[in-house]
Amino acid sequence: MKRSTMLAAVFTTAIAQAGAMSAAQAQDDEAMEKCYGVALAGQNDCKAGPGTTCAGTSTVDYQGNAWTLVPEGTCTSIETPHGMGSLSEIERP
Repeated sequence: MKRSTMLAAVFTTAIAQAGAMSAAQAQDDEAMEKCYGVALAGQNDCKAGPGTTCAGTSTVDYQGNAWTLVPEGTCTSIETPHGMGSLSEIERP
């Protein structure tokens, strides 16, 4: 097999695999939901209130305005010391 033909085959396979991974990743993203009030300090996925940037910026455990991604349909059944997880921001002192 010519070197150029072999490289083309490898390249085509790599592109196909990347496409498959992107599709699988998209399915995973669709099966997840934001859950507020369940992340430990510094372990949120994004948004942790005013003055913060994004991932890892929550300052206390179970911060009500910080969220993390959880499997869809499970958020409100996650129990914390302050109650259950929420699909929207939670007012917490």
